[in-house]
Amino acid sequence: MQKLWLRGTLICGTLDMLYAIVTTILRGGTAMAVMQSVAAGPFGDGVKAMGWGGALLGLATHFAIMAVMVAVFLFVLWRLDWVRQRPLVAGVAYGVLPYEVMYSVVLALRYPAIFPQTDPAKIAIALFPHIFFVGIPLAFMARRATVSHEGG
Repeated sequence: MQKLWLRGTLICGTLDMLYAIVTTILRGGTAMAVMQSVAAGPFGDGVKAMGWGGALLGLATHFAIMAVMVAVFLFVLWRLDWVRQRPLVAGVAYGVLPYEVMYSVVLALRYPAIFPQTDPAKIAIALFPHIFFVGIPLAFMARRATVSHEGG
């Protein structure tokens, strides 16, 4: 289970961060700004003055959050039969859950003027990586690990 947790954290965290960086660069931003933005959530806007140090703090923060998201899935939800039997449905559902927590609670408390989002396009853009780069890959990684364990 520890290997699956680590693998899920690294793979889903990397996919999610790459999505954020690529979409930001396409809008004219920088990778450093993405990572500093993550760090600014818990540590305040002062991290932006830290340059790449603030960016690395943001990257560490991102992976710490992802580690918790993966742990919740593996230790709580994966114990439910329907989650193991329907990994695609479970992955989509779990993609929505951390999105709701992040955007409706965490970001809404930190940035109340702009969150929660109400623009359907912005919601879809933010929801996409949670479903396709976190929930679904995690559910199928867990399914594969369970099937391999049961078969071995």
